[in-house]
Formats: sequence, C-alpha cells, structure tokens
Amino acid sequence: MTERIQEIVAGLPELKDVTGVWAVADERVARGDTAFAADLGVALARAYGQAEPLLWQYRSVFDHLLRLLATTAGLGNVAGAVRLVSSPEAADRKRDRYAASLLASCRRPEELAVAFSGHASEELRACLVHELVLRGVAVDEEPGIARWAMSPHWRYHPLGWLPLTLSGMEDGADLPSYSLGGSSHTMPYGPMEARPYRQTGGARIPSAAEATTPQRAAGLSSAVANWAEESNGVIEARVFEFAGPLDAGAGRKKAALSVAACPPAQAWRVLFAAASTGGAYNSGSQGAYGRLATWQSLAALAGVADGAGAAEVEARVPECAWFGFGARTDWFEQVAWDVGLAALSPDGRRLAVLAATDTD
Repeated sequence: MTERIQEIVAGLPELKDVTGVWAVADERVARGDTAFAADLGVALARAYGQAEPLLWQYRSVFDHLLRLLATTAGLGNVAGAVRLVSSPEAADRKRDRYAASLLASCRRPEELAVAFSGHASEELRACLVHELVLRGVAVDEEPGIARWAMSPHWRYHPLGWLPLTLSGMEDGADLPSYSLGGSSHTMPYGPMEARPYRQTGGARIPSAAEATTPQRAAGLSSAVANWAEESNGVIEARVFEFAGPLDAGAGRKKAALSVAACPPAQAWRVLFAAASTGGAYNSGSQGAYGRLATWQSLAALAGVADGAGAAEVEARVPECAWFGFGARTDWFEQVAWDVGLAALSPDGRRLAVLAATDTD
C-alpha cells in the first residue's frame, strides 16, 4: 500500500466532502495508473467494508472507483474493476449484480472475458452472462465467456434456469445507461400502448371462485416484490377460476377502470422494469435477477406449474390473453410506479391478476 493510499484510508472518516479523493483517483487513472484506483478500493474495503453501518464516505468513494474503472477505456481498467469487486473484503452479492450491469453496459463482450479467467466470483460471472444476454450478445459464441457460460457446473445457480438467448417475448428491455457521474433509465409504466379492449356489456360472465394461495401470490408478485420489501410498494396478486370459459372481450364498463389488450412482450417489459430498476426508494435487482423475477411472474400469471423449465414458460405465455389495466382509485398512487396486468388462460377458465403501486 502506497503512502498516499494510507493517508486517504486513515483520513476518510473525517472528510465532509469526498470529491477531492475522486479527483486524485481520476487523475491517476487518466495517466494509466489503474493499479492505484484498484489498490485504493481494496484498502478501503479492508478498513471499512465490514463496518455497520457503512460510512457514507466509503460508499461514495468505492462506487466512484468502480464507475471510474468500468467507464474508462482500457482492458486494464476492466481487470481493475473486476479485482475491486472480487476482493474478499468487498464481496457482496448485491454489489456483484450492480457491477455486472455496469460492466455489461459500458464494455464490449471481449473485454469482459477477463472476468471468466481470473478470480471473479461465480455470482459476478453468472450476472454478467445474463446482462450480456439482455443486450443481445450471443454468449455461446464469445471466446473466453462461452466455456464458462455453457458449462453444466452452474446449472444449480438460480440464474442457471434462464435461457442463454433472448426469447421472442423479451423485446425492448429498458436497460440503464451509465457514466462516471451516474446512471439513467426509462420507466415504461402508465397507459398500455395496445389495441383497445372490446367491452361488451351484454356478455355473460360465468361464476368464479378465488384460487389464490400464498405460493401463487408470491410467484405472481416476483417482479414487484422489491417495491414492497425495499420501498413503499403495495401489491395485490390474485387467481380466479371460472365455471366456464370467460370471453377475453367480455366485461362491464366501469368509468374508473381502463383495460387494454397487450402483447406478452409489453407485459414482459413492464415487469422487467419493475424488477430490475425498482420502485421509488430502491434500485431493484439489476438486469440478471430482474430477468429471473420477470420470468417467474410471467410463469405464475400464465399458470405454468412450479418446477417447469423455461421452455415451457416460453411456450405457454403467448397462448394466454394478456391485458394491462389502470384505475383512478385511491389504491393506485398515480405517481410514477403503477402496474396492472392480467392473464387469461387459453381455455378461458383461469384469470391471474397482478396490481402494484409505489410512491415516494
């Protein structure tokens, strides 16, 4: 550890402003001294990474160092970023998810091969694979990544259930973009852009019974669970079974309720945004785990049995009739985070409904 790094580490808790530390790291990396930024981050993690609560100075500087290495051109900077998050003192599954999103957004796939040949955690590698898949990368064709991605040893990892290519319903994912100064993403909530819902007031609606169980509700809510767990979100997830087939176009017009048929890809896009970017007061699960949670919600909405493979989910989802809905009621917060989705089974006898809202 250099004397300058020792000084920074020792004085960090007393700082009222850490932009001076940022500037030192920026200047070093600008002249090619990647090792300084990585060494500083590792030293800070050793000193403060296990403290409870974490120093805000440590969080701010560590995040800046990671963004600096991830966004600055140069293969050595990628290796430095991987080393930074892979040091034992900095190890954190949530940070691995974030780092994978950051690196996949800012770097070419061939540059990321370094994460699959060094000492990166299995979690970082698994997240990187699916962050790249979300960006349309054929991971099975990328030297340095394919061997790990195609190996069976990680099939028991939660992300190992997901396909290594995008399905037809995974269209237009809203992925964040990063810079040294921050990140940005879109929010695809609000009125569905879909063909109008045909309301036929005279249609007979068969009798229905609620078939919700705690397990089913949890599956339906997978993509929005983070809103309730980490923000101010409220969720309703229900399943109804009908005595006879329900006409997908049948309904009674209610002034407060708006319903529109939507393609599965649009339902996927809304759920993915909710899962990956979070609600009002959290940052979500990032791309890889956001993708997993989205598939889990879609599977539950479509009525796919627990334990089914991704191929069965992919086949079942387009067979259902999908709807987006909204309501001018006190339940929906009407701020920025409102989700209303429903799926009707192919035989018309099962309707699954998911509603979620959050506020700041």
